[in-house]
Amino acid sequence: MSSVFEFDQVFDEDYLFFYETFLTAERSDQETEAIVKILNLTPGMRILDVGCGHGRIANRLARRGCRVVGLDRSLRFLNLARQEAQAHGLAAHYVQGDMRRLPMTGIFDAAISWFTSFGYFDDPENHQVLRELFRILKPGGGVIVEMMNRDRLLKEFLPFLVTEREGHLMVDHHRYDPLSGRLETERTVIREGRIRRFRFSVRLFTFPELRDWLQETGFQEVRGFDERGEPYTLATRRMIVTAVKPAM
Repeated sequence: MSSVFEFDQVFDEDYLFFYETFLTAERSDQETEAIVKILNLTPGMRILDVGCGHGRIANRLARRGCRVVGLDRSLRFLNLARQEAQAHGLAAHYVQGDMRRLPMTGIFDAAISWFTSFGYFDDPENHQVLRELFRILKPGGGVIVEMMNRDRLLKEFLPFLVTEREGHLMVDHHRYDPLSGRLETERTVIREGRIRRFRFSVRLFTFPELRDWLQETGFQEVRGFDERGEPYTLATRRMIVTAVKPAM
């Protein structure tokens, strides 16, 4: 089973440059609205955004009055998130860390794993991520996990994907391994006269499989939604799964 993920190669300034074309402000606003709707978030709630990146969701939740902590591996992304939060006086705090060993205790009303930020590791370590999310939640707290819809992805599978921006190229060569359930990608970035190649691999899930993983962890009330917060179907591009830590 491959679980190669060259984090520092993937999440750098080239990532922000190419992904900015579709991670628009409008899309981020819509995704934040879906999170608030699905989790029924209200001002004052403590929220943990795991794999928060440059804070596009965390800072929007802070604007709505939530007390947000964002955790990420990338100092570059965290610094961008902090700069925006400080510029707008937002109640968002950013921490560098590893989602397999969260440096927090059970104090959060909700935890967020957004934009396929779950599934980076091998299966035992991915299970550990869920156990950590369970641990840091208050009794009755909710978790939301958003990722690619595996079934639709395989139905429309493209072995190559080319992203072009301002004459620069990002070329992804995809391979799906049905034995491990992983989407393996070799990425080539051609930008400003430099060529970089690196690999990453993400575990994909069907809804029943992720539901079972969450229930094994101790979560209850597992539900599935599409990107608008409507009931999940095979046609949706993104899969959103929520679950609740039992109240004592």
